[in-house]
Amino acid sequence: MRNVEINFEMRDAKQRSAEYEFSVGFRVTHWIRALCIVFLVVSGFYLAYVFISPSVSDEPVGFLNAFWRMSHQIVGFVLIACMMFKSYLFLFDKQSKSERDSFFDSINPKTFVRQILFYLHLGEHPNLKGSYNPLQFFAYIFFYIVLALICLTGLILYTHVYHDGFSGFIAPLMRIFESWMGGLASVRILHHIAMWAIIIFVFVHVYMVIYNAVRGKDGALDAVVSGYKYTKDGKRT
Repeated sequence: MRNVEINFEMRDAKQRSAEYEFSVGFRVTHWIRALCIVFLVVSGFYLAYVFISPSVSDEPVGFLNAFWRMSHQIVGFVLIACMMFKSYLFLFDKQSKSERDSFFDSINPKTFVRQILFYLHLGEHPNLKGSYNPLQFFAYIFFYIVLALICLTGLILYTHVYHDGFSGFIAPLMRIFESWMGGLASVRILHHIAMWAIIIFVFVHVYMVIYNAVRGKDGALDAVVSGYKYTKDGKRT
């Protein structure tokens, strides 16, 4: 029985062809963004609730909190840069056309229903025009909205720590957003809520990527490393 399954999988693999789907820029920003999120979550927890303190000293060297805050801000700017570059790729990059084509799959009711049936094990995966299925596409839209929110609230908080240079330049604009959000305390709460939304998204994202890679056998998990997915009969899944 095991030999039959292996032979079936080998025949299935031969019927698939490699298709270059994700550019180098997409893959690099994906992993930089992932590392940034991990570091920002850890350092964010520290800044919200200091769980490590420096050794007691009568010398002015106990700046652990300042170090974590500085590191949090630096990595935060890296995350903002990644978000801006990825947004550019999505909108204008030729290689990212398949990502843009996912929009048409997401507004197709038939494709949307078939995708839900696939996850419920009640049907086959729909043939897609783009890189993402409808549920995946909407999940990524949600992720980028939350990512924009956490970056915006982070910039508002940043202007209350530093007052010169770039911080001083953007401060007048950030004060407008701060007022719209109900004040500094509300900004801080929104920053924390956005963090928890991203944490939940990451766990769901990792689970669903593994699920689709195992069930779809299209190399979805490998694609974010190699750039290649494996289509069967020219059909995207």
